[in-house]
Amino acid sequence: MAITKKYLKSKPVCKVTFELAGIKASEIVVVGDFNKWDNQAAPLKKFKNGKFKTTVNLAANKSYEFRYIADGVYMNDNQADSYKLNEFDSENGVLSL
Repeated sequence: MAITKKYLKSKPVCKVTFELAGIKASEIVVVGDFNKWDNQAAPLKKFKNGKFKTTVNLAANKSYEFRYIADGVYMNDNQADSYKLNEFDSENGVLSL
């Protein structure tokens, strides 16, 4: 799992790339408070080498909670900046930009 952050010089925006490898799934989406937890808003594209990847533009100087949904199963990224307990007694990953 990898999260890459690229800050734009011209705007207070960060391009966040979510990349997953070694996950046996047919579909993965990233959901979070940045997309109102919409499970169709940010699908990861599956590449021939088996990796999944997407890039999302997020406002800089903020924190966002997020998780992945792989074939209907929620999972966290081990490279999240931190984790926060959610209302379902599990943890969300946190991105600090």
